[in-house]
Amino acid sequence: MSPHPPPRTAVIGLGAMGLPMARRLAGELPVSVYDIAADRRAALAASDGARDAASPAEAARDAEVVVLAVRDQAQVEGALFGKDGAAEALRPGAAVILTSTVGPEAARSTAARLAEHGVLTVDAPVSGGPVRAGSGDLLIVVGADDTALKTARPVLDLLASTLTVVGPRPGDGQAMKAVNQLLAGVHIAAAAEAIALARGLGLDPDTVVESLKHGAAGSFMFADRGPRMVRTYEDGAEVEVKSRLDIFVKDMGIVTGIAKDAHVPVPLAAAAEQLYLLGERAGLAARDDSSLVTVLSPKSSEISAETTPVTSPEGEGR
Repeated sequence: MSPHPPPRTAVIGLGAMGLPMARRLAGELPVSVYDIAADRRAALAASDGARDAASPAEAARDAEVVVLAVRDQAQVEGALFGKDGAAEALRPGAAVILTSTVGPEAARSTAARLAEHGVLTVDAPVSGGPVRAGSGDLLIVVGADDTALKTARPVLDLLASTLTVVGPRPGDGQAMKAVNQLLAGVHIAAAAEAIALARGLGLDPDTVVESLKHGAAGSFMFADRGPRMVRTYEDGAEVEVKSRLDIFVKDMGIVTGIAKDAHVPVPLAAAAEQLYLLGERAGLAARDDSSLVTVLSPKSSEISAETTPVTSPEGEGR
């Protein structure tokens, strides 16, 4: 028998990542859950044995660890410090695991406010997507001191296959996640450009993705998003929303903002950010981020190398 009982855990936020994380934890720990969507809470209670809480405070009242899986800093502040927020209900020594991508300064300010209540903060933004969240196969980068990490470790170990402690302070994990999101955001934008060019040249996009995804030009994002980008053009196709486009509007804004503060030029990230903003303006905010390709190559466009030959004046370029 384990000398330490499993920590009572609350999961606040049951979206694309929070829901599978809560399911994963509920199989191993006593878990209470809160989300503004009552049907999600009820479904977890019915199928996974989680306790359905009517507010963040109720979810956190007896918790030793709180997993916060919300979209942005405004939701973080509401869940922790708003009406019926979790912070007032938590006991001193409890730990909040901040899994959302909010940026280093937001993580530091959140940690300072929680410290006023005697509550520890583990800055632990996650990567890997919903399927990996449900199987405990996430990449988690952590900024936390030893005391906070020890309290949260049983929960983190159930969620992560790769857990890297990058520093002792809240904000350190967010800084590493920003580097991750720079790469991810640029790679998705590059995949969209490649498929848009393939369509413009009259190539079969399916063949392009299958041919290139395992080669030197491939990337995880090209292999993952490429097939969904191709599916976007199929008649009547509904691409499952696995990662909303407006998440990268937020995340690339964080990247370019902290890069500016650090006086580091990030021209590729800045260009990618503008492309996500164009997608948002085109009404794609709640669509899967693979829909970004339609900004560069609209569905109605049937451009090909045969229909739009490239010509130049005689003698030019010789």
